Amino acid sequence: MFGINGGELVVLVVLAVLVLGPEKLPEYAQQLARLVKELRRMATGAKEQLREEIGDEIVDMDWKKLDPRQYDPRKIIKEALLDDFDDAIAAVKEKPVARQVSLVTNAERLPTGQSAPFDTEAT
Repeated sequence: MFGINGGELVVLVVLAVLVLGPEKLPEYAQQLARLVKELRRMATGAKEQLREEIGDEIVDMDWKKLDPRQYDPRKIIKEALLDDFDDAIAAVKEKPVARQVSLVTNAERLPTGQSAPFDTEAT
């Protein structure tokens, strides 16, 4: 219960009795009980509304798989880096990379003394 052990709960109850007094304590306890009931009612209503909108898909959902506490960031990063590295090694082993040198032929060259085309609207 909120990470409070029995001794701490007793201290909190004693402090509440001292601060609030025995006259007001039952009144605040009733208000707290009403608040808890209202929160439970709202949570139940939200669950029912979600179930109506999503349907039976939510029942079949594996919630443990979506729990963020199960993920280890170091493991995720390590796997991602190793996967990329393994893919790169596999690609290199499959076929060697051939050098592709683009040679400009004489037909593509400008005649001597002619300037390259310049578009004044593009700049």
